[in-house]
Amino acid sequence: MGTRTAFFYGTLMAQEVLYNVIFGPTGSRYNIQNVKPTPAILHNHKRSRVKYCDYPGVIPQEGHSVRGTYVTGLTDGDIYRLDMFEGPQYSLRTVRVRLLKTEGDEVTGEGNVEGDEVETQTYIWIDSLAKLEDKEWDYAAFRKEKLALWSGGEPEQQGWDDGEKPEESVDATGGRFGNGQIAQDLSKEHEKLKQQEGNAGEPLKSAV
Repeated sequence: MGTRTAFFYGTLMAQEVLYNVIFGPTGSRYNIQNVKPTPAILHNHKRSRVKYCDYPGVIPQEGHSVRGTYVTGLTDGDIYRLDMFEGPQYSLRTVRVRLLKTEGDEVTGEGNVEGDEVETQTYIWIDSLAKLEDKEWDYAAFRKEKLALWSGGEPEQQGWDDGEKPEESVDATGGRFGNGQIAQDLSKEHEKLKQQEGNAGEPLKSAV
């Protein structure tokens, strides 16, 4: 069982996507039961949609809060693959989140009952702020309209249909699906893990 933890607030809130990233699309010999999500909230940070993309970015900002999941049981190898998945637009940084005893309204937070505060890490947006929209990212809409694509199936549509069109073709997954560079790198990493023999536990990371 891994000792690393992380707070996820975007596509990785979906276990279908999280397991695909850390274990691969065909599953893993490692026990996924050790990876346990708990509802949590990150205060004084703001989540925004990335322009023309299916995923959000989070930046520090007083007075805002971000609902997500606090995940335990991650290994160094899991974090290595998650770093690959997030790419250079994000930086893994230490934060403190509040676990939720009761989940209230996802938008307003009304009804939330907060519990213990824990230290963990999350992926903070470090790319240009001009690439972030001034609107919240909608997890429910993502699950309904985009999850099939991100978990290996066919989406209902490509990109977010909000009346805005990019000037040129933009991969709404940022290279994280299909023939994208991030997807290819992860696929190679998963293949290396499958080829590991005589290993009682997961390596810190595969040789590169």
